[in-house]
Parts: sequence; structure tokens; C-alpha cells
Amino acid sequence: MSYLGIDLGTSEVKLVLTDDDSHVIATSSARLRVDNPHPLWSEQAPQGWWNATLDTIAALRAEAPQAFQALRGIGISGQMHGATLLDRNGNVLRPAILWNDMRAHAECVELEALVPDAPAITGNRAMPGFTAPKLLWLSKYEPAVYRAIDKVLLPKDYLGWKLTGEFVSEMSDAAGTLWLDVAQRDWSDRMLAATGLDRSHMPRLVEGSDVAGHLREELRREWGISGPVVVAGGAGDNAASAVGIGVIQAGDAFLSLGSSGVLFAATARHAPNPQQGVHAFCHCLPGQWHQMSVILSAAASLHWLSGVTARPVAELVAGAERLTATQQAQAPLFLPYLNGERTPHNDATAKGVLFGMTPAHETAHLAYAVMEGVAFAMADGYAALQAAGTTLESAAFVGGGSRSAFWGDLCATALGMPLRRHAGAEVGAALGAARLGRLARTGEDAASVCVPPEVLEWYRPDAARQAQLQRRLAQYRRLYRSLADEFIAFSQS
Repeated sequence: MSYLGIDLGTSEVKLVLTDDDSHVIATSSARLRVDNPHPLWSEQAPQGWWNATLDTIAALRAEAPQAFQALRGIGISGQMHGATLLDRNGNVLRPAILWNDMRAHAECVELEALVPDAPAITGNRAMPGFTAPKLLWLSKYEPAVYRAIDKVLLPKDYLGWKLTGEFVSEMSDAAGTLWLDVAQRDWSDRMLAATGLDRSHMPRLVEGSDVAGHLREELRREWGISGPVVVAGGAGDNAASAVGIGVIQAGDAFLSLGSSGVLFAATARHAPNPQQGVHAFCHCLPGQWHQMSVILSAAASLHWLSGVTARPVAELVAGAERLTATQQAQAPLFLPYLNGERTPHNDATAKGVLFGMTPAHETAHLAYAVMEGVAFAMADGYAALQAAGTTLESAAFVGGGSRSAFWGDLCATALGMPLRRHAGAEVGAALGAARLGRLARTGEDAASVCVPPEVLEWYRPDAARQAQLQRRLAQYRRLYRSLADEFIAFSQS
């Protein structure tokens, strides 16, 4: 038998086909386009997700035809929070509003006024990227679309509907909508009512390792699959990455530097800290929860610098690595708030800042500043987790940024915590999705399936650099505090 993991990211759809032992047989990916029709807006066409999925499946079938024919389980992971809206005929009403869309910041204040104890229900403060504020925004500015809504789906659940014909979501992704009672693992009628919705607008809820449905018969025949295929509930992208890297027990953690940055810690109970922007969500496995600190521009900050300097990312990283400790201490400070910020500030108005520029600074100094600023933002996130009672011994290092050992060392030193790079970390979410498909098909114990891959390298705090970084981290924190009011004024100008 084989198992398919589908990871619907923001920039690409990635597929992984695995065998009975979760060894990767083949992978495939297809790029996605993000549209930004107005400032603060971020949208994608759901049909583009489905087309990219079909293209990647065709490529997998061509690469591993016999293994694909033996497919028996599918799991889907996906970018969280996106509002995908269908009418009663299953037509998409408008482009999906994505996780990094900031237009609904005023509606966050409105939502918490409508339900003052919302953080106690959802475990989280209302943030513009979450799904519920987007619906309040639509009710005001696109009322015809709002009135036509029959179903609200998260991005991966739209793919699940296309695969199975069933409207189903699961706990880890649903926890990011602000409509879920996270402790009870069920939709909250009060939160739904605050946005003019009820349970009829929501998909059915299952656990991520449970069966959500079966692959539609016409797709099974078209793809030449020899037997029935179960489709698992799946997971939000970070929970799926956790399953792929073996972060499933309380105390396990990973630090991800993808487009966004995430510090994910598995917990045995619901442990919120909404005041500091910590996300307290359900895990995708039954009876498990997790905390996350999230920054919105991690590797995306380095890609931004690559664009404005017309230098490849690899060249920027190499330049930063060549700087001496003295040159690093003289680099500018960078606030990586290009898309606003979540943890710990929950500030949609925050902006990216390069502070302390002089004529002596070159591209390498800017590259170092960006990488250091992201590491400092992750250190802020870890401090917020610690304030919620979570102390970690180490964390897996994943995401595109994990390809840089220099960045790994920098993050480990800034956080004061060892990081480890595992084999296959670059396909973590897709691998985790495939593992969920396997669990749904076989009913195996999760601990026996979701094991950590081999550790390839450790990054440990550098005592010689720690004092310098702590001084710069303190300056970094003061810089945000001194600019917080200016960010608001700038956004209103």
C-alpha cells in the first residue's frame, strides 16, 4: 500500500507519496500565485489550488505508477485561516482571503466587543489573519457575497471536498478560525452567531487522523487506483509538520522558518496566553493541543531583501556568514514586520524597519540584519510561550530557512535553546499529511507512526556570541516600543 500527503501552501502545492513505513517514494510540486489587489489584501483563487493539485498528481503518477496504483490513504495539510466561500450550488463566490491578509483589523476589535470573553472560548485574541473577522468585513463591504454564503471552508478542506464530495474539517485547522471552542473541540455557537453564521455554514468536524471520507469513485478510476482510498481529516500546515517531524507529545517542539516563522510546542492540555499573541490550538491528534508563536515574515523577509537588492538569497546568506563578530555588532537592526505582526505584539499596523544605517553598511550587513531580526522575533515568541508556562529543552529546525546552518546557529543563540535538523525536514507538512492518511486507513497507534526522522545536525547556543546578541535583542525590543504609536499614525495617514 502507499499513502499520499498533499500540502497546500501559500506559494506551492507539494505532494509526497510514501510506502507502508512512511519512506518517501516520490514527490512533486506546483507553484501558486498570490494576488494583492489592494494594500493589506492577500488572495488566491481556489480553482488554482485544485488545478495545481491535479498537475502534481499527474506528475506523481508518471514518476511512480505502480506505487500510485496501490494508494490507500490520503491526508491533506494546508495554509490556515483562509476564508473559502461557496454558495448552495458549490460555486466559489470570490477569491479566498488568506492568512496574511490584514484588511479586517477593525473587525477584530468589533468581534471582541460582541463577545467579550472570546479569548476564553477560542484561546486566542482576534487577529486580522483569522477567519471570523474576515466574515465581519465581508458583511460590511461585500454584502451580496456574504448573503450568498452557504459554506465557509478552510483552504485544505476545499481540496478535501473536491476529493470526497464531503464538507469536513478537523480540529487543528478549525482552531484557527475563532469559531472553535478549543478546549471542547467543537464549534462555538456564540462565536458563529457573532459573525451571523451557524453550524449549517460549517463543515463537519473530525480528528485529523480519522476518516473524513473516501476518494470519489470517478477520480479513483481516472487515476487508475486499484482499490478504495480513505481521506483523513488532515491538519493545518503546522500541525501536519509536527506529525511529520515527530512532535506529538507534550514538550516536543519545532521552530520553522518558512514564509512565516513558527515556534510550535505540543501540550497535553489547552494552555492559552492570548495577551501576548500566543496561539493555543488543538493538535491534529485526539486529546492533544499545542501552542504556537507566529511571526508573519520570516524567510519572506530575506526574499524581500533579495528582491530589492537583486541578489540571490544564497548570495545574501553567504555574505552575512562572512561578517566578523565586530561587523555583526555594527550592522543595522531590523524589525521584520513587513506584514504586521502576531506574537507577541498582535499589531497589524507594525512595519518593517532597518534602523541605524550608515554609509559604511553594505549588502552583507543588511542580510545579517534581516536574519538576526527574524531570530530576535522568534526569541520574542519563545518568551511569550515561557510566559504561558512552556519551557523547552530543544526543538526541531524546519522550513526553507533550515537549509542555512548559520541561521540555525543564530536562532539557537538568540533563543538560548538547542535546535536540531532532521532528515526530510523540507517535506515535513506533506509527510505529516501522508502519515495521517496512513493512520486513518490502518488505525495504528500514532506514537508508532509519527516518529522523528534521523537527526542530521545540531545547532547549539554560542556562549561567545550570546552577550552581544542579548544586547542587540534588548535594543530591538526598545525600538518596537518606541515606534508602536508611530506605526498606528503612519497607517492612518
